[in-house]
Amino acid sequence: TSHQTHQVEFRGTEKAHHPTAGKPEPRRGPAEKAPPGAEVIYTSTFRNNGAKPAGNIVVVNPIPANTTLVGGSAAGDNTEITFSADGGKAWAPADKVRVRGADGKERPAGLSEFTHVRWVYRGDLAPGKQGAVSFRVTVN
Repeated sequence: TSHQTHQVEFRGTEKAHHPTAGKPEPRRGPAEKAPPGAEVIYTSTFRNNGAKPAGNIVVVNPIPANTTLVGGSAAGDNTEITFSADGGKAWAPADKVRVRGADGKERPAGLSEFTHVRWVYRGDLAPGKQGAVSFRVTVN
């Protein structure tokens, strides 16, 4: 069997939207200074630096501690987005993620119980092309 290695570069950024009273547009600032209630946007970019199309691109981001995923906020062109509530062992669409309650019975997971977001890029990324995926959380 042959194994191909592709040069795909990944970068991550985070920006906080701080709540502002009476202003239509929230201001942005460093995420590490985000107060409770602030919304933080996490963006991961990827670029094919190789000479051939790159396939099997998967981006996995943990949902930071002391934050809650904003429902419907995960985005990424040409990707399949799934979520985990068990540290990345099992993946499912947001409405199908399940957890075991204190009573031992399975139930739908709440957004605050999600631990990871995963994007699987569909098809190949052409040489020199890039993509981006993102999600938002609220600081608890």
